[in-house]
Amino acid sequence: MLKRIKHLWHILRRLTGDDAYDIYLKHHMEFHDSSLDAPAALSRKEFFRLWQDSKWKGIKRCC
Repeated sequence: MLKRIKHLWHILRRLTGDDAYDIYLKHHMEFHDSSLDAPAALSRKEFFRLWQDSKWKGIKRCC
């Protein structure tokens, strides 16, 4: 039962985008930390501001 609840929680976080920052940090550690001139990871606040801006700013239509 607890395993199912954890699985549902994981799915819910993925669908809502709540785990986006965690995924970003994992990506940053895997691909950018090994480079000497890599930029520092964004803070949670900076990441979500950029994420929301890319999602909602500008024209979002096909025509």
